[in-house]
Amino acid sequence: MEPDLIAEFVDRRNVIAVVGASRNPEKYGHKVYKDLKEAGYKVYPVNPNASEILGDRCYPSLRSLPERPDVVTVVVPPRVTEEVVKTCKDLGISKVWMQPGSESDRAIQFCRDAGIKVVHGVCIIVQRRV
Repeated sequence: MEPDLIAEFVDRRNVIAVVGASRNPEKYGHKVYKDLKEAGYKVYPVNPNASEILGDRCYPSLRSLPERPDVVTVVVPPRVTEEVVKTCKDLGISKVWMQPGSESDRAIQFCRDAGIKVVHGVCIIVQRRV
């Protein structure tokens, strides 16, 4: 991944949505959300099966967020990521970070074809500290 692209994604001014945020501290969806929140980002948890995470309201979908995020980080199975990127295109979201294990060739290609900047194969928790 290009360092400039990663820097654009982890800019502190970005509003970030974590799709697949989890209440379970063992899951990466929880770790990613907690890390970004503690680092001072404005971050929204998205999970249709949770009402709150770490005391914050959790939203069932990207469409239900009170504002459009600059970056969507996905921590979900690849087949779910493939649906999430379609929603990102519909909402005009131009940056998607696919956490390791959430990416698929189809989702990556969809982003490229739709003009969505995509980061994959690297962890946002690690990369924001580089």
